[in-house]
Amino acid sequence: MSEITSAQNPKLKQVLKLRERRERKKTNLFLIEGYRELKRAQEGKRKLETLFYCPELFLKDNEPALLEKSGARLCRLPKHLFEKISYRDRPDGLLAIAEQQHLSLDHLKLSDCPFLVIAEGIEKPGNLGTILRSCDAAGVDALIVTDPCTDLHNPNVVRASIGTLFTVPVFEASKDEVLSFLQEKNIPMLATTPSAEREYTEVGLKSPVALLMGCEQYGLSSDFLTKAQHKVHIPMMGYADSLNVATATTLMLYEVLRQRKRPIS
Repeated sequence: MSEITSAQNPKLKQVLKLRERRERKKTNLFLIEGYRELKRAQEGKRKLETLFYCPELFLKDNEPALLEKSGARLCRLPKHLFEKISYRDRPDGLLAIAEQQHLSLDHLKLSDCPFLVIAEGIEKPGNLGTILRSCDAAGVDALIVTDPCTDLHNPNVVRASIGTLFTVPVFEASKDEVLSFLQEKNIPMLATTPSAEREYTEVGLKSPVALLMGCEQYGLSSDFLTKAQHKVHIPMMGYADSLNVATATTLMLYEVLRQRKRPIS
C-alpha cells in the first residue's frame, strides 16, 4: 500500500492515457471505476493491477472489504488527485487499472437450449454497455461482438454496463467465424430489420436462437441478413422508423424470456 501526492506520478499519467483506445490496445490494460463495477469485476475473477482509492469519496462502509480482497497494488490518493483521474462527475473513490480479457468462440460453452446475442458493428459505447446490462438480466449464454466500431473496454462501456461486462460471457469474433460457429452448432439466426414481414412476437423462440442486432446507422450487414433463418420487425407507430439498438435488443431478449417462461401451475 502506498500514497501518491503528486500529479506528476507516472501511475496517474498512465490512468489518463488509458482513456484513449490506442493506449488500451498497446498495453492490453483498461480502467474500471466505481464500487459496483469493481465488485462485479472481482466476482468475475478479473485481475486488477493497481487500485486507486480515496476514503473521503467513499459512499458507504463496504469499500474496505473490497480493497482487502482486490489482490491489487493499493494506492491512496487525496481528493483533488482522485478527482483529476476520475472519469465521472461524481466519483465514489475507487478506480482500478486491470488486464483486458479477450475470449474466442473456442471458449464458449452452450446451454442445452442456446440463447445468444450477436452484436454487429455497434458504434456507441453507451449502447454496447446497455446491451450487456440487458443480456445479464435476461440470462443469455453469451454476447458475441463482431466488427465492433467501439472498444469493448472503453470506460463508457464499463460504466453503462454497470459492471455486467464482467458477469456476461463476452466473445469477440469475425463475421465469418460467427457464421461458421452458428452453422456448426445448428443455432438458427433471427434478424431484426424494418423490411421484415413478421412482427417480433410472431416467431417461435423456445428453440435455440441467436439474435442478430446491427449497428445504429446501417443495421445488419447483408451477410447476416441473407443468411438469417428468420427475420422480424418491431412495429413503429410514430414518425421514427427504428428504435435505438439497445432498446430493440432489450425488447427481443424479453420476448425470448416471455416465450420460454414456464406456465404458472
